[in-house]
Amino acid sequence: MQVEVSRGQGRPVYEQIAAQLRAAIESGEVGAGQRLPTIRALAQRLGVNRDTVALAYDALSAEGLIESGVGRGTFVAQQAAAGDGDAAAAERGARFEPLLSPLTARLLAFERARPRFGSDAGPVPMHALIPDPSLYPVGEFRRALSRVLREDGASLLAYGGPEGHPAMRQLQAERLRLAGIDVSAEEVVLCHGASQGITLVLRLFAEPGDVVALEEPTYNNVLASVFGLGLRTAPVPLREDGPDLAVLERTLARPEVKAFYTIPSFHNPTGATTSLAARRALLAVAARCGKPIIEDGYELDLAWLGHAPQPLAALDRSGLVVHLSSYSKSLFPGARVGSIAARGALVEGLHAQKRATDHSDAMCLQAALAELVSSGAYDRHLARLLPVLRARCEALVEALAAEMPEGTRFTRPEGGLQVWVELPGDLDTHELLADAARAGVLFAPGAQFHHDGRRSRALRLCFALPDVDAIRRGVALLGKVVEARLGAEPRTRASVHI
Repeated sequence: MQVEVSRGQGRPVYEQIAAQLRAAIESGEVGAGQRLPTIRALAQRLGVNRDTVALAYDALSAEGLIESGVGRGTFVAQQAAAGDGDAAAAERGARFEPLLSPLTARLLAFERARPRFGSDAGPVPMHALIPDPSLYPVGEFRRALSRVLREDGASLLAYGGPEGHPAMRQLQAERLRLAGIDVSAEEVVLCHGASQGITLVLRLFAEPGDVVALEEPTYNNVLASVFGLGLRTAPVPLREDGPDLAVLERTLARPEVKAFYTIPSFHNPTGATTSLAARRALLAVAARCGKPIIEDGYELDLAWLGHAPQPLAALDRSGLVVHLSSYSKSLFPGARVGSIAARGALVEGLHAQKRATDHSDAMCLQAALAELVSSGAYDRHLARLLPVLRARCEALVEALAAEMPEGTRFTRPEGGLQVWVELPGDLDTHELLADAARAGVLFAPGAQFHHDGRRSRALRLCFALPDVDAIRRGVALLGKVVEARLGAEPRTRASVHI
């Protein structure tokens, strides 16, 4: 079949593409199991953005008409039978089609631009910032949960206060004080991981239309939070020693910029750590400009090569810094326990944000985590985990040096779970991902960590999930894929016919 689009039609281009493919599938012109062009290929043929084709494919996937996955391609679903066109069309005509808010539409476009990794368990999983489940202290957590339920019973299954479980707040304050952050239990607000904490804190300082300064590159989920809240971004380049302070000062001096979000230790995605001197200078810049700092310390407990420099919140003497922390990366993500350390009116504001957002956390999970921490089981878990992470990172760095083509650059982190790799040549790692997945390795392409999603020759490799042997195998496979792409001739375009 022939797919055609018209920009003067008054109908979104992605809907035009989806409608033509839907009609072809329902009429039987394109049969069940038939492979469709890749998003990149169809976008090139039609002269549209890849996100436009991705929106069309996502719409058809949601209807159950097509199915896809990284390394497999996109196919007409087996259950998409021909001959049902009239009935299906009638059903669609009777179905309410909601009009999404502009904020949701923008967030949805961002989410649809994320790479799809599929569910195939075969490739080496170096794309996900998720701890290795084989290292979870499942038995200790199960016993902790049983103890708190036995002792406190139904009270843990009722609503709690927006600030979180008292014992966990007290323990978290004590751990933050050990890191140098002078905070009381009353100045700690618990949340559903650092991700919810980011959204809550952004809402403290900014409203739709305001600007938030972000490192470039940065954690992709903070970009999702920014877009979902209707905020705009002001990128600050990340240098080897931390954010570019000259750019930061010019940015924070702008009245529409309300705060600066930073990950000074074991940065995501780069793995880099801002030096102590640069941290002090960063605080001085923020103080001169009178703007708050949102410090994401989500990997604070993962300094497997010693101790990271003091958190910004520990160096802060004027209340500039709101500090976020989480147990999702050092323990496991399923407990969904993070914390926000703030002072003064900010704490009251966080309580109000929590009430408006989710009313209460899961008290039983927070109580179980408090039991795990107070019993010493969490620190014993860290003592087992950190040497494993160090060995995996060392294997990754050694493999990169041995297997990647000349001109490849990569960071050498002192903690955390990730390494940032910059490839030689003019490669786009978003396009490279499909080749890598077919070869048997997954990574996170650099485009998803840039505020504007621009093409990138960088990628993030995580060493949290695969073991040492898998890491070496994955990097060897990746090296071959990169070499092949660097040496490949330009590809010719195929027909726009499906």
